[in-house]
Formats: sequence, C-alpha cells, structure tokens
Amino acid sequence: MNADAFRHLYAWHFAENRKIWDAHITALSPEQFTQAADYSHGSVRKQIAHLIEVEAVWFSELAGIEPCDPLLPVDLDDRQSLRTRWDIVEARMRAYLADLHDDALFDKPIQDPEEDKDLIVWQVLLHVITHGTDHRAQLLRTLHDLGCKTGSQDYIFYVYDHPMGTGL
Repeated sequence: MNADAFRHLYAWHFAENRKIWDAHITALSPEQFTQAADYSHGSVRKQIAHLIEVEAVWFSELAGIEPCDPLLPVDLDDRQSLRTRWDIVEARMRAYLADLHDDALFDKPIQDPEEDKDLIVWQVLLHVITHGTDHRAQLLRTLHDLGCKTGSQDYIFYVYDHPMGTGL
C-alpha cells in the first residue's frame, strides 16, 4: 500500500465522476434531474449533492481544515453551481493527495467526531472511493431508468488506458 496507488485510484474516481457528469447529467432535462427516486438519496440532483458533500467532509477531516459551507437549497437546483462546487471539492482532494506520503497512510488525523478518531488515513481514502463507486452505480441505474445509455465504471478498464504511474 502506498500513496501512489491511492493517487491512481482517485484519478479513476475523478474520471468516472466527470464521465457521468459530461455524458449524462448535462443532457438531462430539469425534470429528469430533479425527478424523485425511491432509492438511496433520491433524485439525480440529490445523489450528486450527497457525493459532493460527503467527499468535502471526509477530505476536510483528513486535512484538518473546515469543510466548505454546505450547499444551499437554491444551489441544488443549479447545475452550474453544483459543478462549480464539485470542482472545488475535487481540487481540494487533489491537493491533499498530491502531498500525501506513504508514511502518512497510517496516521490517525481525525479527532472529531469521537467515532472516527481511530480511523487510519488509508481506511478513509478507501471508504471515500467505495462510497463514490456505490453512489455512481446508483446514479447509473437511475440514469438508465431515465433513458440514458450508460456504461461500465469498472476500474480495470481505466487501468488498461492509464497504467499505474500516470498520476492525477
């Protein structure tokens, strides 16, 4: 386990998030974007907002900084505001990962909340990746149900085109 491996995984994570946004989210009608769904966090809009907020909080905790202000309800209806927020969160994540060293993977930087104080950096990094994969799968299903032709998000297909060492 090393920091380069996590940088590679996150390069895939960011690429998959962007692929879904560019290929599908931008093409949705406002009604499709906000259409209620009975599973998980609901609409496409709510799923995206959830992904953004969770990643912002976890990486702020890792970096020991305050997270961005929460999204305002009005921002949830504005795709450009959501995309801007997602870009800001991704940039913060990339900055953290760029400075990550192998020995830091075993640190326990989170002090609050109490339940997270024993989490090791690599565990949080892995959690954020698997959480994102789970919600992208939910989004892909919702997008499919809305008539979008979705594809795979398999990591191995990313590896074929981006061998280890190509970085973020």
